[in-house]
Amino acid sequence: MFRLILIIGTGGFIGTVSRFLASRYIQNHILSAFPYGTFLVNIVGCFLIGLFFGLSEKGDIMNSDWRMFLTVGFCGGFTTFSTFANENIALLRDGDFFYFALYTSLSVFLGLMATYIGNLITKIL
Repeated sequence: MFRLILIIGTGGFIGTVSRFLASRYIQNHILSAFPYGTFLVNIVGCFLIGLFFGLSEKGDIMNSDWRMFLTVGFCGGFTTFSTFANENIALLRDGDFFYFALYTSLSVFLGLMATYIGNLITKIL
């Protein structure tokens, strides 16, 4: 059990640092009230988790340690629902109702689609 916690924790650390760097880079290059950094990181994370779960279902491509490292650890650290929720509250507080509706609806729809497409790619390969 301790070994599994270390595997997931290491993946989470790498995912969290990757999210911070990617989100900061994106947000610094796109000046807007819309939270592009978190939005893009979450969509990419959804695609990756779909891809990773699809690969793990193929049998011998990925063992359970790698699946836990990549899905629970890396993707869990890379994507963030709490930041998504906080940014939506900020948009509402600032009266940016259009961006609130756009961010929420696109995040949910594109997140689901990205996860599906990531998983579908593994079925095609």
